[in-house]
Amino acid sequence: MTAHPGSRALAAPPASLRPPLRVVDAGAAPPRASEHTTAPARRPRRVPLQLVDEGREICTICRGTVQAAIEVLAGTRPAQQLARRLDERCLAALQHRAALTRRVASGSSPTAGRLHRNPSVRSVRACKVSEDVYEASAVVVDELRVRAVALRLERSQLLWRVTVLEIG
Repeated sequence: MTAHPGSRALAAPPASLRPPLRVVDAGAAPPRASEHTTAPARRPRRVPLQLVDEGREICTICRGTVQAAIEVLAGTRPAQQLARRLDERCLAALQHRAALTRRVASGSSPTAGRLHRNPSVRSVRACKVSEDVYEASAVVVDELRVRAVALRLERSQLLWRVTVLEIG
């Protein structure tokens, strides 16, 4: 291969500028701190603990739960995926409403097949009611209309569960 005119070939730096090579035996113990090494020993960086902004965490949970619930109504997600997040009554009510929505969608209405298509959660607001209870609202937009969703979350054993889910 010939070099392009006007370009320089990269040469290795002279031996005096290269760092010394260290041969390490794979079975040997790591060097002690008192032994001289070529590079200073580095301590692993400790990441400080971050306080979790509970309001932001609640809004994130609400956003995901509302998006998934609307997808259940659209028929693109099974309701059982929300079993961990929703309590039993909310899950049963969501499954019932999804069945009703499917029945309406199978009808002859021209807009029935377009219900809940391409939903997206636009905004979420949360309000602390007590130490273990939040209430939140969300705005969901799909192709045909804008919906309001109301939620109530209660902490149970380090897990936030939705105890009330109202989809407008």
